[in-house]
Amino acid sequence: MPNHVRKKRRRTAQFRRRTPPGAPPETLLPDPAAPAPAMSLFAYGERDLVERAIADPDEVRQFLGRVPVVWLNVDGLGNVQPLRALGQIFGLHALELEDVIHVHQRPKVEDYGTHLFIVMRMIERAGDALVTDQLSLFLDSNFVLTFQERPGDCFAPVRDRLRRAENRIRRSGPDYLAYALIDAVVDEMFPILEQVGERLEELEDRVIDRPAPAAVSDVQEIKRELLMLRRTAWPQREALNILARDPNPLVTPETRVYLRDCYDHSVQIIDLLEVYRELGSGLMDIYLSSLSNRLNEVMRVLTLIATIFIPLTFIAGIYGMNFDPESSPWNMPELKWRWGYPACLLGMAAIAAAMLAAFVKKGWIPGAKRRWKRGSSESSVGFPSARITGRGDGPDPASGSASGSASGSGSASGSASPSGSASGSKEHP
Repeated sequence: MPNHVRKKRRRTAQFRRRTPPGAPPETLLPDPAAPAPAMSLFAYGERDLVERAIADPDEVRQFLGRVPVVWLNVDGLGNVQPLRALGQIFGLHALELEDVIHVHQRPKVEDYGTHLFIVMRMIERAGDALVTDQLSLFLDSNFVLTFQERPGDCFAPVRDRLRRAENRIRRSGPDYLAYALIDAVVDEMFPILEQVGERLEELEDRVIDRPAPAAVSDVQEIKRELLMLRRTAWPQREALNILARDPNPLVTPETRVYLRDCYDHSVQIIDLLEVYRELGSGLMDIYLSSLSNRLNEVMRVLTLIATIFIPLTFIAGIYGMNFDPESSPWNMPELKWRWGYPACLLGMAAIAAAMLAAFVKKGWIPGAKRRWKRGSSESSVGFPSARITGRGDGPDPASGSASGSASGSGSASGSASPSGSASGSKEHP
């Protein structure tokens, strides 16, 4: 099966709903290929930190209410039972669990009174393709709960900051931790956009210099990636605007300032996406224009060749007529000339050369006129230096050697520019 077919099917299956039409809202049908949940815990205050892996969801109860901030991260959604247990422990609604397991949600923010439910999309590059994963984040007054589709995320810098005691994130509440996680998700798109921009520049050079059908598929692939990024960035900006503008007791005014900065980053991402989309759309027009220009160049050369052979074919056609010179003195008497055949060939060659020179003079042959002018200018500049070196001997040996050295410098400067040959001719009239 071709690679592009496999990629297309994989993208289609990624956003396929698994619940049948008309199923109740509490229906939880995980992806059979999804990995089993793996839970990791960060429980910390300004001075203390507990980092450990969790095997049983009930182990979280000993930290809730006793530690200022608890962050539980779950990688993998392949088993429903641990997710239901976590929903009971943290007081999650059944609709929230459904949105967590069915990972085709768009970025959004929902207020459930006691906590906030935030959905974000994480973008990462897996090989040559972009992959988007859903991040489900729950924010309460003393905990942050996150669910990811599979292991592997962009939260390594956040975990490193948590491990350092003298850090703002250790002195702040769970709202600042939620901001740090969201900011990591948003900033992860900048390196991907830089890679897309570099690929667009390379494709532009390829399309202009060497247009080939393979460039069309590359352009379409980039346009699909930009469309995926745009579907993620626009609703994500709306969600960040809600967090940054709408007052909520779970988000302090100090953290809201940082969320506004995160919103500005999202706006910058959308601006870059729009610019790159315009460039990607213009690449197809550039490709068609390059093909048209190359075809025009080929047609021009073929037309010039055919035009040169038109008079030659005419002459050859005239002398190809079967008239008998013996029956009439007007029937091509030149056929009996001694030098008739060489004269005919020389005349045809002269006509072809004259036409070729006329085409070059009019600039109809690309680059030929510039090369002809460059060659004539170089030859004209080189002649005075040769005459100067030829007149370097004089009656005085000292002056002769001096003039010889001057002529040598004059010839060197003359080969570089016409002014050098002019100065040399003044020294040796």
